[in-house]
Amino acid sequence: MSNHLFDAIRQTLKPDATFIETTSGERWTYGDMLAVSAKIANALVDLGVEPGDRVAVQVEKSAEALMLYLACVRAGAIYLPLNTGYTLTELDYFIGDAEPRLVVCTPRAMDGLTPVAKARGARVETLDDKGGGSLMDLARAKPAEFSDVARGPDDLAAILYTSGTTGRSKGAMLTHDNLLSNAATLRDHWRFTPKDRLIHALPIFHTHGLFVASNVIMLSGASMYFMPKFDADEALRQMPASTAMMGVPTFYTRLVQHPGLTREAARNMRLFISGSAPLLAETHRQFETMTGHPILERYGMTETNMNTSNPYDGDRIAGTVGFPLPGVSLRVTDPETGKPVEDGETGMIEVKGPNVFKGYWRMPEKTASEFRSDGFFITGDLGKIDERGYVHIVGRGKDLVISGGYNIYPKEVESEIDQIDGVMESAVIGVAHPDFGEGVTAVVVPNTGASLTERSILDHLNDRLAKYKQPKKVLFVDELPRNTMGKVQKNVLRDAYAGLYQPDKATAQ
Repeated sequence: MSNHLFDAIRQTLKPDATFIETTSGERWTYGDMLAVSAKIANALVDLGVEPGDRVAVQVEKSAEALMLYLACVRAGAIYLPLNTGYTLTELDYFIGDAEPRLVVCTPRAMDGLTPVAKARGARVETLDDKGGGSLMDLARAKPAEFSDVARGPDDLAAILYTSGTTGRSKGAMLTHDNLLSNAATLRDHWRFTPKDRLIHALPIFHTHGLFVASNVIMLSGASMYFMPKFDADEALRQMPASTAMMGVPTFYTRLVQHPGLTREAARNMRLFISGSAPLLAETHRQFETMTGHPILERYGMTETNMNTSNPYDGDRIAGTVGFPLPGVSLRVTDPETGKPVEDGETGMIEVKGPNVFKGYWRMPEKTASEFRSDGFFITGDLGKIDERGYVHIVGRGKDLVISGGYNIYPKEVESEIDQIDGVMESAVIGVAHPDFGEGVTAVVVPNTGASLTERSILDHLNDRLAKYKQPKKVLFVDELPRNTMGKVQKNVLRDAYAGLYQPDKATAQ
């Protein structure tokens, strides 16, 4: 038996071809990728990592960090990327739940994280954004060849945590074939070839940057320009030498505000892809007017990778996420009965295909509750299919907020706010934001006589929640709107504050 995912990558590459270029001027070939990932895989084995062990990673973006992901795949380990914004409180839960054999962190996080990891029985090594750290010190002395561990299509390749509405995060188990099948489908659907050069400005602890962008490029034998983070000036400088860019809506809102975005600047580009959050129709229109390129929107999630895409050829319609990808079945059902609804009617989106995850780590009951008896996964997203077959995402069950491409579940934020002295209760909602897609917004009811301020709330949250989960604004009200059953009506709050982040209305709230 071969190593299902890595063997497919190996078959497409040419060792002398460029794989990664960095902002510091480094050039990595595919041969370099094979050698360095082999060295790291050898180091992992020497550190006691065995097939099926978890390797938790919270490091800055670098070529070496991507090599670590590949080394885990080659060693038969399960890669567990963690958002660089997670606090020690959050990391303690992930490490306790996943029980990794090894935790890799930045050198500056070593002192704080070591007691947390060791208490859970994990070893700690370091990796910095320039390829330094104890892990690479070990790896450099290892052979540049590695006998890849046999892994089949159904073996786990990664676990990605996705927050739960109860505040308890769930580990989505992704198999070798979940990742490979989706990357192959996207490569073909978006027509990536070895001639492509992708502007890669996404984080690699997230499905979008790690699996959609990196896996598709490797499976195509194409190259990437690896940016630590998005910078509109730098992205524009790279467009003449590039062919594609994958981004979140924030990238595009910043580009349309840049005077350098012109048809000439984007002349060599063939494809701009947006996902992880809804793209405003106005941004879609502006971008096409300025560049001649209609942005291609698609729809996916941590548990499924990509489910749908607007067409490569044909109309890319703003406000839609296109059609189900080849091999993916999608239906819209009544959330209560599970029965399919008519086209044009809103319901729960359910999907089925080789891209759909194996289940939630050590949560068999939760896994069972999220799948229908015929194998369809209940996404929690509300949507509809129009008369042309285009899928629209019209809302989200469970009040999920997507800000800057990241999923935030209000319950987790509310639980932290409600612990603050002087807070009676709170409701967290997503409000349309021109830069982030949605802004996390907290509506707080203070106790009588309490002297709470926005700053006091945010200060409390600073060390307890990752930055992207923290509210952009905190509003104070006398009471929250409720229905006859006593449930907070978040739709009423969203309507009331719909213009909060719009420049001409922000001061009116």
